[in-house]
Amino acid sequence: MKPRLDVEICGVSFKNPVIAASGTFGFGREYAEYVDLNMLGGIAVKGLTLLPKKGNPPPRIAETPSGILNSVGLQNPGVDYFIEHELPELLKYDTRIIVNINGNTIDEYCRMAEKLRDVPVHFLELNISCPNVKQGGVAFGTHPDVVYDITRSVKAHAKQPVLVKLTPNVTDIKEIAIAVEKAGGDGISLINTVLGMAIDAKKRRPVLANIVGGLSGPAIKPIALRMVWEVAQVVSIPIIGMGGITTGEDVVEFLLAGATAVGVGTANLISPTACIDIVNQLEEYMVQNGIEDVNELIGGLEIK
Repeated sequence: MKPRLDVEICGVSFKNPVIAASGTFGFGREYAEYVDLNMLGGIAVKGLTLLPKKGNPPPRIAETPSGILNSVGLQNPGVDYFIEHELPELLKYDTRIIVNINGNTIDEYCRMAEKLRDVPVHFLELNISCPNVKQGGVAFGTHPDVVYDITRSVKAHAKQPVLVKLTPNVTDIKEIAIAVEKAGGDGISLINTVLGMAIDAKKRRPVLANIVGGLSGPAIKPIALRMVWEVAQVVSIPIIGMGGITTGEDVVEFLLAGATAVGVGTANLISPTACIDIVNQLEEYMVQNGIEDVNELIGGLEIK
């Protein structure tokens, strides 16, 4: 008997819990030649800003042991271009669409939510790792009161459920997650990249032009698992777990820790078929272990 893979987040059904994470899958069409997008649980599109953005100067990608550093700087064509040119192509596929939005002020996030309000996408995902220009450039996601304010403000302008993507670069991830839930956030995505740096010892210079960047890939998986588990203990809203997922068993681990679904990021840069491979491996794991419904795994970590 074929196991059941579908999960539900905020009343929206996903055919399986594997979502292509924002920033690693473009707008979907870039991968359509290599994989059947209809087989994905969902696609979180490349991070969008209110206006087009060129991103940071190169070099902006650096390989590290078991991962990569990136300082792409949210290069994107802007939300209006996405709505007019990218979304019509993406809507041809039977998958859930998550739109990742970014801003330098709360007003920018709210204006984007307004633009997307009557657009046929399933979720908004707030990337709150962006610098808050009104707070000296400190990331929105590092202070619970600011997280509360931005979540509540965007919720007032959005029609779709609002997911808040949390930065791991904080002292206590739990208090940030609690602020999201108190503000009416519908779900949480975590974790975003971990701040890191690479140095060229021969040149005695930073590898990245931006000096620092976000670390992703298998190296951050233990951090991500710990944070997903911690957050699952203190909130009741659904969690999309991400950070270093490359196999079906990685998915199982995140579900056991309390995630309802997962985002696959860096693995897509290694293999364009990574998400589909992971779905197949998850199904194989379930068959081998006699699990009929993937929902049986969610929050099923046994601690004695």
